Amino acid sequence: MKIQSESHIHHPIDRVYTSYRDHLSHVAPYTTDIKEIIVHAREDRPEGPKIHNIWVADREIPKIATGIVKPDMLRWDDFADWNDAAQHVDWVLNIPAFPDQVKCSGRNAFFADGPSRTRVVLTGDLEINVKSIPGVPRIMASRIAPKIEAFIVKLITPNLEKVNESLERFMDDQLKG
Repeated sequence: MKIQSESHIHHPIDRVYTSYRDHLSHVAPYTTDIKEIIVHAREDRPEGPKIHNIWVADREIPKIATGIVKPDMLRWDDFADWNDAAQHVDWVLNIPAFPDQVKCSGRNAFFADGPSRTRVVLTGDLEINVKSIPGVPRIMASRIAPKIEAFIVKLITPNLEKVNESLERFMDDQLKG
């Protein structure tokens, strides 16, 4: 399943790019459904850092999924490989509760859209193999699969998009402070 979004942040590209790369953990309080973003590891390299963030969601689990999805499962690892010269980040998300069942990766590319506006283009792929999720009865997998897949897509995709809005609010507050 393809993930795609495009949004604009009303700040210059250099500030947007470095804020996104270096201050993402400060953006969590501005993002609904995200409890926290933990910088687990960072390796600074000449071409751009490699960063491992842990995202912790703050979201209600649908009744249909409560037997399968537990609150501690609402976290994911974000492995980001930043390319400072090209101003993009390639990322891979790993959901520890479903390491072999959910595959999600993509790219956020940053483009100047005038002197004080940045266009952020997110492209990615999400693959979910619901039939191999422990606890999902095989006989019900085909019926439950769309609901679980929709839940995971709703968990990941909007938050990827909301991060841009949240980053803009964070940056606005930094200018005020």
